Parts: sequence; C-alpha cells; structure tokens
Amino acid sequence: MKYLLDSNILLEGLLLQARADEVRALLLQAPSNTLCLSDFSLHSIGLILTRANLHHVFLEFVEDMLLSGYLHLVSVPPRVMLDLVKYQIQFNLDFDDAYQYTVAVLNQLDIVSFDADFDRTDKGRKTPEAVLDELSEVP
Repeated sequence: MKYLLDSNILLEGLLLQARADEVRALLLQAPSNTLCLSDFSLHSIGLILTRANLHHVFLEFVEDMLLSGYLHLVSVPPRVMLDLVKYQIQFNLDFDDAYQYTVAVLNQLDIVSFDADFDRTDKGRKTPEAVLDELSEVP
C-alpha cells in the first residue's frame, strides 16, 4: 500500500500535539517509498508554521522529509481540476480535502488523516494507528 499523508497528520507531529507519538511511530515504521505528501499540504504546512514564527521547523521538515526523498511529493495537474470540483460537490468537501482526495485517486493512495470529512468519500481514510496495524501484518 501507498499512503497520502494529510497536512493535519504532519502538523500533529511537528507541533507536538496530542497524537504526535502516533505520527512519529508511523514515520519511523513506514517504508519511505510508501509515503506521499501533496504540494497543497506542503504549502499549508509552510503557511501554518511560518505564521507561528516556526520558520526553522518548516525548513527542517523540508530538508528531512522532502529533500531527503523520504516523502514523495504529488500534485493535481490543471487538466484534472474538473474532477476535483466534481469530487468537491459529490462528497461535500472543502477545496483542500477535495484536492487531497483527487491526488489520492490519481496516484492510487490511501488517505491518512485525522479529518473525518474523508469518511464521506468512497476512499474513506485511515489513521496513523490503522496504518501501523496494517504494516505490522505485512510479512
């Protein structure tokens, strides 16, 4: 399986919030070739961290996770925006969630998120804990 990490997953870990240990465990145990991040999430994370004056945390994140190749960056090309809007209406999603859903469909990824809005879609979502359980079952 391959996974799309929603921005709330990574922010939970970066900001040391309540489920940060769960996120850390996922990042330590998942093979690097299984984890993806959308460009939308990257920009959202940058916006949130730099607004909080955590520029150094953002730059370390980019270096450690993206420049190292640990996370694979994926995006929605302009030609697919029609589908994105269709999913937004079909599943009653905000633009950012529709973007994540579209990127997951395009790249055959499971969505890893704390956001229950994805439960309204046919793809659903997984929590880091559910992914860790999946990974422990793989021989």
